[in-house]
Amino acid sequence: MSFIRADSGWRFLAGPVCFLAFVAVEVAVDYVLEVEFRSPPRPEILVPYLALFFGSILLMSIPMFRIDLRRLLVTALTTLVLLGAMGFAMTRGVA
Repeated sequence: MSFIRADSGWRFLAGPVCFLAFVAVEVAVDYVLEVEFRSPPRPEILVPYLALFFGSILLMSIPMFRIDLRRLLVTALTTLVLLGAMGFAMTRGVA
């Protein structure tokens, strides 16, 4: 809420709003509807799910480019580690 009070603009709000949308989708498909969409993959659910997740990371990191490049690099590196871990898990058959 401090972003809203500080009148930070849409660039600072886009990432958190996208992440909240991801959380809403996650709660809906995983807990409310209990839909299995990871294995076997259901692209109609999986694509928007992942787009919201990675889109929120991207949208939250864009404002850091002007604020502090070091924080952007930390975000980029941790995202790459996450992608690497996901890829490793996929090679091991872990969904």
